[in-house]
Amino acid sequence: MTEQREGAEPERTTGAEPPSGSPWDEPIARAPLVFLDLEMTGLRPESDRVIEVCAERMRGDALEDAVTSLVRPEPGVFGNAHVHGIDPQALAGAPTFPELCDRIEQVMEGAVLVAHAAAWDVAFLEAELARAGKAKRVPYYLDTLVLSRRAFALPSHSLASLCRELGVHRERAHRAEDDVHALRAVFRKIVEVLAPRTPRDLWHVRIGERHARPALVAAAVRAAEHAATVRMRYRPARRGPEELVVCVTGVRTDLDPPRVLGYLLPSRSRRELRADRILAIEPISPGEPGPDGTAARRA
Repeated sequence: MTEQREGAEPERTTGAEPPSGSPWDEPIARAPLVFLDLEMTGLRPESDRVIEVCAERMRGDALEDAVTSLVRPEPGVFGNAHVHGIDPQALAGAPTFPELCDRIEQVMEGAVLVAHAAAWDVAFLEAELARAGKAKRVPYYLDTLVLSRRAFALPSHSLASLCRELGVHRERAHRAEDDVHALRAVFRKIVEVLAPRTPRDLWHVRIGERHARPALVAAAVRAAEHAATVRMRYRPARRGPEELVVCVTGVRTDLDPPRVLGYLLPSRSRRELRADRILAIEPISPGEPGPDGTAARRA
């Protein structure tokens, strides 16, 4: 049901940052991530119900645990068969959500939740847990819809469009397990572009908030301290990412968003780059020739 949920999302306030330590501050390749997709009877968490769930707990490329099941809604609520293709007969022998709660919580325990248009999945998950007498908030999560809007310049960021544009195979649209497999592949593509160190680094990716990722601002400040040369992936407005080699001469942290000052190599043309549009910064190894033929200094 992912494409059906990408309009106005439920209002959610995350407040402070995610708690320090695991899983948010683990290296992205070792952090436990739970990729979640739900199929629902409609778009009202207070009255519509979950009828299929898939949650896969990954650490890097290793599958640690998973739960995939149809869900028999109570009290017989049904809808949206034209989207997901699940008819009432298919649900007759399925477990109810309360019967699946313990397994879902076990898979999710101590992990970062990842979903597409995630606020919808989280809203329904919380509503179903509350109805099952296991009320729980999920205030922090990663949303591949938001992340893809920062990483890629595409006309649409629906899961279907991302799969088509990024060459990701999707077996059956709007079935939870197949959508999770597509979600995981899209997430890998996003990580390749944004090059995060930790899940927290991805949590700081915002769209329309002029918010720069603190880890990238810190990397730019370190480079400026030594006028170091770095490789930078930068996403101008309404254009795809471009690869730059920049000698960083300063960072204006007093501006909102901060600006990274420097000049491009080999042209030596001056640039002032918005820090919220920087996707990745990598130091050029000491002694490695830069584009101007001189040995670079480490950022």
